[in-house]
Amino acid sequence: MLKRIALLTLLVLGTLFTSAQAQDNLTKVNYLTSFSTFGRDAYVYVAQELGYFKEAGLDVSINPGSGTGSVMQLISAGTADFGPGDAATAFIAIINEGMNLKAVAAVQQNTLAAVIALESSGIRTPKDLAGRTFADSAGSTNRILLPAYAAAAGFDASTVEFVAAAPPDLPRLLASKTVDFIGQFVVGRSLIETAAGEPAVIFPYSDYLPNLYGNLILARTDMIEKQPEVVKAFVGALMRGLAYSIDHPEETGAILVKYADGQNADIAADEVRIMHDYVLPPGFTGPIGSIDPAKVNAMIQLLTEAGAITKPGTADDVYAPGFLGQ
Repeated sequence: MLKRIALLTLLVLGTLFTSAQAQDNLTKVNYLTSFSTFGRDAYVYVAQELGYFKEAGLDVSINPGSGTGSVMQLISAGTADFGPGDAATAFIAIINEGMNLKAVAAVQQNTLAAVIALESSGIRTPKDLAGRTFADSAGSTNRILLPAYAAAAGFDASTVEFVAAAPPDLPRLLASKTVDFIGQFVVGRSLIETAAGEPAVIFPYSDYLPNLYGNLILARTDMIEKQPEVVKAFVGALMRGLAYSIDHPEETGAILVKYADGQNADIAADEVRIMHDYVLPPGFTGPIGSIDPAKVNAMIQLLTEAGAITKPGTADDVYAPGFLGQ
């Protein structure tokens, strides 16, 4: 009997040791979400939950980000290894400031940037935004690109009165009718309508500015150069999570609430459902996550013409190809 117990003990200890050893063999990676833990970022939790990272040999720690600027700074400093950042904001920082970052994959082929108003405002078309008050954070992509969007949509951006506000305050400012419209992402419509208690009108920038990427996955240039196999493994697993997420929005919402307290599974699922056509827009033929250098160059030119990019730059400065197997 004692021999049997001893044998069982050895088997259990052996299993635990093998499991711990396997865990130790995983490469540790730190990832930041773009902003908090909304449905738009849930794909990384899907990759975690479904074991895609472990299959790729990675032990990934996920922490909530607080916007593109912060995400870029933390990756650049080595506090995090990867994170999504708005393409326009990233290109401006990399080219103007020389940040040691590059994009390795695209989350959305078209920007999620938009402005949103309430139906009670009487705003029905983009031209109705002229002469109104607009709230957003000072350095947001939505504000930077408003003149370009306005020119394409047929109204004068100089007639819009800008009110600087922190992102968490924007739904309240709109709901209280302190301002007429706010900067937002298209996936945030349900969140805004829930906060305001009435229908909203949303104007996606991509309707008039088709050559704009949304969020890109960013990594440090030194990691790209010294650990390309880790970058490729991570990007592959994350894109698997993204692909699964947009095809299974309800399951994605349920997975998110397991990892993020206080999130609403239905709102998260709605965000993911909306995001599908931005990740895989009609006519898109490339692999999920792919980046087209010609589109990057067109975006850099637009940002240069808008006065946001002030130094010479090309796709080679902001994008590192080769991490999607293409």
